[in-house]
Amino acid sequence: MEANPDEPHGAAVVADGFGLKGPRGWVFREVGLRAEPGSLVAIEGPSGSGRTCLLLALTGRMKAHEGHAEVAGLRLPRRMAAVRRISALGPVPGVSDLDPALTVDEHLRERALLQRRYDGSVRALVRHPAERAAATRARIDEALAAAGLDRDALPKSGRTSVRDLERLEALRLSVALALIGRPRVLALDDTDLKLSDADRAEAWALLRSVADAGTTVLAVCSEAPEGALRITTTAGDGASADADGEPTGTGAEDPDETDDTDDTDDADAQATDEPQDAAEAGTSAQAADEDRPGTDGGASDARSGGDTPAAQATDETDSTDDAEDTEDTENTIEEGESDAFAETGRA
Repeated sequence: MEANPDEPHGAAVVADGFGLKGPRGWVFREVGLRAEPGSLVAIEGPSGSGRTCLLLALTGRMKAHEGHAEVAGLRLPRRMAAVRRISALGPVPGVSDLDPALTVDEHLRERALLQRRYDGSVRALVRHPAERAAATRARIDEALAAAGLDRDALPKSGRTSVRDLERLEALRLSVALALIGRPRVLALDDTDLKLSDADRAEAWALLRSVADAGTTVLAVCSEAPEGALRITTTAGDGASADADGEPTGTGAEDPDETDDTDDTDDADAQATDEPQDAAEAGTSAQAADEDRPGTDGGASDARSGGDTPAAQATDETDSTDDAEDTEDTENTIEEGESDAFAETGRA
């Protein structure tokens, strides 16, 4: 798909109160962001703090449950499919991994063929084979140049297997594969993982050059570089921050939810302490229940092992909560699986 020169190539990314909840609670919440087209956005924080999920949610690969975000004016989570069409993933473990058995050239040809098959115009599909081949080579060369990957400098040139690439070379290859589709947003995970200081500086210089060329870059890292628009996540609360590091949301758990959890624990403890044998309670407790107004049925049900109305209501509530959690989990898993197939093109 040819880029329209009359439109800005990059995409503005805006988030307000953005949050995603998983089966064990909030992964991140209250995220605020304002990024202009062509910005370099660093999502920093420790491992397990929701960085990758935030990256996937902002690119339409995971469905958020709170607040909203917009990418190039496309509102999330309503326009997730449209956002996926204008964004591309670089290296994201478990989603867009490189195949270690394939060579560099094989990866590039596969991505170019998939791009032409699914994103090409009808006019491009009916071109003469020689013209299509020339256009494909030009697009690959353009992506390699933007990613700073020189195939001739590799041990076996384009026939070098991915397993033989250095970490920085593999990162450049992943970026080149993503740029073949000329996306408006480029997203990367673990940008600075296992990189030396010199390689880390080269990686950030690469991403800055991509952003300067007009593509908005979202990069997960352990430490944001100087000059990047920074979002900071914290393990356990999913707090966020703006470019100056000032928090835009506490990300703390809802007090009402915490109180409900405590009440549930107290109820469980109370149920454990109650005598399991009704006969051990004595006849005095039975007499007291009979004298108390409106407790005949409840006491009888409790001693006979039946569920009281309150217990039945609790069971129904638990069943509803379990169903909602299951639905949320399935939505998240389905989005992740479908996007993994979409990125690799292999079932």
